[in-house]
Amino acid sequence: MESFEERILAPEVQETEQTFDTALRPKTLAEFIGQPKLKENLRIFLEAAKGRSEPCEHMLFYGPPGLGKTSLSHVIAHEMSANIKVTSGPALERVGDLAAILTNLEQGDILFIDEIHRMNKSIEEVLYPAMEDFALDIVIGKGPTARTLRLDLKRFTLIGATTRLSLLTAPLRDRFGMTAHLDFYEVEEMRQILERSASLLNMETANDALLQIAGRSRRTPRVGNRLLKRVRDYAQVMAGGILTTDVVERALSSLDIDTRGLDDSDRRILRTLIDKFRGGPVGLATLAASSAEEIETLEEVIEPFLLQEGLLARTPRGRVATDHAYQHLGFTPPTRQGILDIAL
Repeated sequence: MESFEERILAPEVQETEQTFDTALRPKTLAEFIGQPKLKENLRIFLEAAKGRSEPCEHMLFYGPPGLGKTSLSHVIAHEMSANIKVTSGPALERVGDLAAILTNLEQGDILFIDEIHRMNKSIEEVLYPAMEDFALDIVIGKGPTARTLRLDLKRFTLIGATTRLSLLTAPLRDRFGMTAHLDFYEVEEMRQILERSASLLNMETANDALLQIAGRSRRTPRVGNRLLKRVRDYAQVMAGGILTTDVVERALSSLDIDTRGLDDSDRRILRTLIDKFRGGPVGLATLAASSAEEIETLEEVIEPFLLQEGLLARTPRGRVATDHAYQHLGFTPPTRQGILDIAL
């Protein structure tokens, strides 16, 4: 039977759950590739805190999944020589769960809450005095005999991560001393990340092969590392373990990943737009029903990358496939007047 701590803490902190992704995480800001402006701001932020011999202020990272929010929290913990406790919003089911973690934090410890926007509102309210006054208010009893007990907490740093910043309440957002957005990575940055990962995995790789994987990684390190491991499996079985551009091409083709990083689901959405709706505009619900995808999957998983790549456009009348989408799929772009000029 799992212990209380195992239930409320995320797998990253359990020693028996060492995964490749954990092993590939950078340990220092110098090892962290990309996000140059954020890294420079963090360097100053952390150096100032260390110079004052005090924990740094609470931080909030937001952006699409897989860009390094969790990795950055571990880097910060390493740079501050602090212990880190990792949990997630959905894992904190009761106020007692959060109270158990907070009361066990030592001076300078870091508490990382992933998907913090999914945290229960009653738990969120307990965080307010903990973040501002480093105190925990607990209500004992019910009705007229109820009384409030305040427990002092040791000074800690809360790092929150979210993919949906708009779902965080204003009172919670305002209590973070630093809020930062993580951007998608450039292809060269992705190549450097993959080069480091390949070295840690003891892989023999050609530079052009890594560049080829980088170009299909959707500008996201998590996706790039996942593709690297799948290509490694293919090379091990089919090519003696050595990654060449030809091996990468065959491996990614077998995974249905095209030259721009689109998978079968992405192409199906674009083909549905082009074949069934003449490129749009079409409403999100109609597009989801026609492509046999859930609205949430389409809006939160598939659509952001297509928008980022300029293959899809949002207009007041619905979604539209751009000329780039037509050309990428081998179709001739139609002549349209005014539709994309008003794209949001």
